[in-house]
Amino acid sequence: MSNMFCFQCEQTAGGKGCTNVGVCGKKPEVANKQDELTGALIGLARATNGKSGGKEADELVMQGLFTTVTNVSFDGDRVDETKELIWKEKAKHGDGQDYDAASLWAGDTDIVSLRSTLLLGMRGMAAYAWHAYVLGKEDKDVTEWFYKGLKALGEDHTVDEWLGLLMEFGNINLKCMALLDDANTSAYGHPVPAKVTTNVEKGPFIVVSGHDLLDLKHLLEQTEGKGINIYTHGEMLPAHGYPELKKYSHLKGNFGTAWQNQQKEFDGIPAPILFTTNCLMTPRASYSDRVYTTSVVAFPALTHIPDGANGVKDFTPVINKALELGGWSEDKHFTGINGGSTLMTGFARNTVLGVADKVIDAVKAGAIKHFFLVGGCDGAKPGRNYYTDFVQQAPKETVILTLACGKFRFNDLDIGEIGGLPRIMDMGQCNDAYSAIQVAVALAGAFNCSVNELPLTLVLSWYEQKAVCILLTLLALGIKNIYIGPSLPAFLSSNVLGVLVEKFGLKPISTPEEDLKAILG
Repeated sequence: MSNMFCFQCEQTAGGKGCTNVGVCGKKPEVANKQDELTGALIGLARATNGKSGGKEADELVMQGLFTTVTNVSFDGDRVDETKELIWKEKAKHGDGQDYDAASLWAGDTDIVSLRSTLLLGMRGMAAYAWHAYVLGKEDKDVTEWFYKGLKALGEDHTVDEWLGLLMEFGNINLKCMALLDDANTSAYGHPVPAKVTTNVEKGPFIVVSGHDLLDLKHLLEQTEGKGINIYTHGEMLPAHGYPELKKYSHLKGNFGTAWQNQQKEFDGIPAPILFTTNCLMTPRASYSDRVYTTSVVAFPALTHIPDGANGVKDFTPVINKALELGGWSEDKHFTGINGGSTLMTGFARNTVLGVADKVIDAVKAGAIKHFFLVGGCDGAKPGRNYYTDFVQQAPKETVILTLACGKFRFNDLDIGEIGGLPRIMDMGQCNDAYSAIQVAVALAGAFNCSVNELPLTLVLSWYEQKAVCILLTLLALGIKNIYIGPSLPAFLSSNVLGVLVEKFGLKPISTPEEDLKAILG
């Protein structure tokens, strides 16, 4: 009998599932506790009959689902603490039997596939909903759907009913992404194009990883005037485009590349690293004493920054560690994986639609012949050089829209401009797929056609559950012929995959040469 079972991320063992220990480093006991946590959440949804249980319950549902996202929590004690809070909350609403955790992955292969896809998508949406929630934004329909979806996970459904739930979820996740877009732009303004250095100045500094912009803002406020520079890492790069964040002069640049390179890039770094969300890897001894976690992120023996009573966390331990370590004694020059030392970001929907007339004219004149959205999660599994090669080989009359950390495969490349616009446009974090959707809808309206009729192809890389919820949203919108890689999800059974291929034209990537030829003719 296996010690655990997990197949929710792209690098899962053998492309089938982790059974002895997680490839991410998660121990069996933690993985099993997270399954039990999921069972408790289903029990809570049963107790509330699939309806919101109120503020405390809503928070626990979002945090509980978020906790189980890959590379978020490795601390079994903290998982247990959350589960016990859910039990107490459930007791307020009556009898809601927990779902047997072992049943999550047991039964008919296709049903397990459909049930798992819904669960994993909900985990991704919970992350987005939580980021909006801490900024004071909530959508009743989104919150209610967590309960509906959780209750459905513990019930029997036909294949058609599961497929219907997945499409319904995809539409709800679009509302969630719109909610987070509104939360971020209301708090920090609409992103504007920003040129970001990969160099690090001498002196004390802090590296901030993850996705939570509010944590970054509070850290910027608390370090202002203290001689400490702040550098983003991974999915935090788009922060440099927000007016209310970039106004801080000590937000200096971006350190490192995508999440899977952190153990090498953080090796012996003379500065603390703050993880606000995923993706945390097991810290090496050379820097484990300077890694800090917050929110749902947790790892045994690391210092955790708790929530503040007034909504503002106290980052004093991180600040003191930065001053103690002192940073480097001289400026350091770093580059991206292709040797570039400058990254561009800030091309969210407001920026792109602001020059829509130029884009439309360029398309009509033939200067732009095709748009590619090359984005998604990065990862360590071989085959991801495909995305670098794809961008390099894309004809000069094409534009590359990108988002999420997969862009670190190519965002330091200089592949030129078209009509004064860079050919690579970074639209932001993974949740900023909403921006890409809005741009596509606007272009379709301008050309009086459907999105599927646009000269636009989505070439996606996936790793974890946020990519799952975005894919379900794209499918729910009827967007077809999406290319996905570097490998297909282990949780998609052959029959379920067959349905997606037949109905939506979902395509596994092959080689850049073959795929470009198929797309462009």
